[in-house]
Amino acid sequence: MQEESKNTPPLHPLSISLLERFHLLIPEDISSGLPSKRDIQHHIDLILGAILLTKPAYKINSKDTMEIQRQFDELISKRLVSEPLSPYAVPALLVPKKDGSMRMCVDSCAINKITIKYRYPIPRLEDI
Repeated sequence: MQEESKNTPPLHPLSISLLERFHLLIPEDISSGLPSKRDIQHHIDLILGAILLTKPAYKINSKDTMEIQRQFDELISKRLVSEPLSPYAVPALLVPKKDGSMRMCVDSCAINKITIKYRYPIPRLEDI
Protein backbone atom coordinates (compact mmCIF):
# COMPACT_ATOMS: atom_id res chain seq x y z
CA MET A 1 0.00 0.00 0.00
CA GLN A 2 1.12 3.53 -0.71
CA GLU A 3 2.09 5.92 2.03
CA GLU A 4 -0.74 8.29 2.86
CA SER A 5 -0.16 12.01 2.45
CA LYS A 6 -0.27 14.24 5.51
CA ASN A 7 -3.52 15.91 4.38
CA THR A 8 -5.67 12.77 4.10
CA PRO A 9 -7.60 11.62 7.14
CA PRO A 10 -6.71 8.20 8.62
CA LEU A 11 -8.59 5.24 7.19
CA HIS A 12 -10.91 3.08 9.23
CA PRO A 13 -9.33 -0.34 10.02
CA LEU A 14 -12.11 -2.15 8.13
CA SER A 15 -11.47 -0.11 5.00
CA ILE A 16 -7.73 -0.87 5.21
CA SER A 17 -8.39 -4.62 5.27
CA LEU A 18 -10.81 -4.29 2.33
CA LEU A 19 -8.31 -2.27 0.32
CA GLU A 20 -5.61 -4.85 0.98
CA ARG A 21 -7.94 -7.71 0.08
CA PHE A 22 -9.14 -6.19 -3.19
CA HIS A 23 -6.02 -4.24 -4.20
CA LEU A 24 -5.95 -5.87 -7.64
CA LEU A 25 -9.45 -4.59 -8.42
CA ILE A 26 -8.79 -0.97 -7.46
CA PRO A 27 -6.77 1.00 -10.04
CA GLU A 28 -3.96 3.24 -8.84
CA ASP A 29 -4.97 5.99 -11.26
CA ILE A 30 -8.08 6.87 -13.20
CA SER A 31 -7.89 5.29 -16.63
CA SER A 32 -7.43 7.80 -19.41
CA GLY A 33 -10.14 8.30 -21.93
CA LEU A 34 -13.88 8.45 -22.09
CA PRO A 35 -15.88 5.25 -22.44
CA SER A 36 -16.49 4.04 -25.97
CA LYS A 37 -19.50 5.33 -27.90
CA ARG A 38 -22.67 3.42 -27.14
CA ASP A 39 -25.78 2.86 -29.23
CA ILE A 40 -27.68 5.31 -27.06
CA GLN A 41 -26.01 8.65 -26.36
CA HIS A 42 -27.13 10.88 -23.51
CA HIS A 43 -28.15 14.40 -24.40
CA ILE A 44 -29.80 17.24 -22.54
CA ASP A 45 -33.00 18.66 -24.00
CA LEU A 46 -33.42 22.43 -23.90
CA ILE A 47 -36.72 24.33 -23.89
CA LEU A 48 -37.61 25.14 -27.50
CA GLY A 49 -37.06 28.78 -28.34
CA ALA A 50 -35.38 29.53 -25.02
CA ILE A 51 -32.69 32.15 -25.10
CA LEU A 52 -29.70 31.76 -22.83
CA LEU A 53 -29.08 35.00 -21.03
CA THR A 54 -25.50 36.10 -21.45
CA LYS A 55 -23.67 37.21 -18.37
CA PRO A 56 -20.26 38.81 -18.16
CA ALA A 57 -17.39 36.48 -17.36
CA TYR A 58 -16.07 36.38 -13.82
CA LYS A 59 -13.12 38.69 -13.31
CA ILE A 60 -10.08 36.62 -12.39
CA ASN A 61 -6.39 37.34 -12.42
CA SER A 62 -3.98 35.91 -14.98
CA LYS A 63 -2.61 33.31 -12.51
CA ASP A 64 -6.10 31.85 -12.03
CA THR A 65 -6.73 31.95 -15.79
CA MET A 66 -3.55 29.94 -16.37
CA GLU A 67 -4.60 27.43 -13.65
CA ILE A 68 -8.04 26.93 -15.24
CA GLN A 69 -6.37 26.42 -18.63
CA ARG A 70 -3.88 23.94 -17.10
CA GLN A 71 -6.64 21.91 -15.45
CA PHE A 72 -8.71 21.93 -18.65
CA ASP A 73 -5.69 20.87 -20.74
CA GLU A 74 -4.98 18.06 -18.25
CA LEU A 75 -8.55 16.77 -18.54
CA ILE A 76 -8.32 16.87 -22.34
CA SER A 77 -4.90 15.14 -22.37
CA LYS A 78 -6.28 12.34 -20.17
CA ARG A 79 -9.27 12.25 -22.56
CA LEU A 80 -11.68 12.60 -19.62
CA VAL A 81 -13.43 15.46 -21.43
CA SER A 82 -13.67 16.33 -25.10
CA GLU A 83 -13.54 19.67 -26.85
CA PRO A 84 -16.89 21.39 -26.33
CA LEU A 85 -19.23 21.42 -29.34
CA SER A 86 -22.10 23.26 -27.67
CA PRO A 87 -23.02 26.79 -28.73
CA TYR A 88 -23.39 27.58 -25.02
CA ALA A 89 -20.63 28.14 -22.51
CA VAL A 90 -20.62 28.19 -18.73
CA PRO A 91 -18.23 30.28 -16.65
CA ALA A 92 -15.55 28.53 -14.63
CA LEU A 93 -13.98 29.71 -11.40
CA LEU A 94 -11.46 28.40 -8.89
CA VAL A 95 -12.23 27.50 -5.30
CA PRO A 96 -9.43 26.80 -2.80
CA LYS A 97 -9.26 23.31 -1.32
CA LYS A 98 -8.12 22.48 2.22
CA ASP A 99 -4.68 21.40 0.97
CA GLY A 100 -4.07 24.78 -0.71
CA SER A 101 -4.61 23.62 -4.29
CA MET A 102 -7.45 24.95 -6.40
CA ARG A 103 -10.60 23.15 -7.61
CA MET A 104 -12.21 24.24 -10.87
CA CYS A 105 -15.97 24.72 -10.58
CA VAL A 106 -18.43 25.60 -13.32
CA ASP A 107 -21.49 27.80 -12.84
CA SER A 108 -24.23 26.07 -14.84
CA CYS A 109 -27.18 27.90 -13.25
CA ALA A 110 -28.08 29.76 -16.47
CA ILE A 111 -28.08 26.62 -18.66
CA ASN A 112 -30.04 24.72 -15.98
CA LYS A 113 -32.85 27.31 -16.22
CA ILE A 114 -33.51 26.45 -19.88
CA THR A 115 -33.12 22.67 -19.48
CA ILE A 116 -36.25 20.51 -19.66
CA LYS A 117 -36.77 18.87 -16.26
CA TYR A 118 -38.03 15.33 -16.69
CA ARG A 119 -40.02 13.73 -13.89
CA TYR A 120 -38.61 10.26 -14.38
CA PRO A 121 -35.10 9.03 -13.72
CA ILE A 122 -32.62 8.41 -16.52
CA PRO A 123 -32.57 4.65 -17.17
CA ARG A 124 -29.42 2.72 -16.40
CA LEU A 125 -27.53 1.36 -19.41
CA GLU A 126 -27.95 -2.18 -18.11
CA ASP A 127 -31.75 -1.75 -18.21
CA ILE A 128 -31.89 -0.39 -21.76
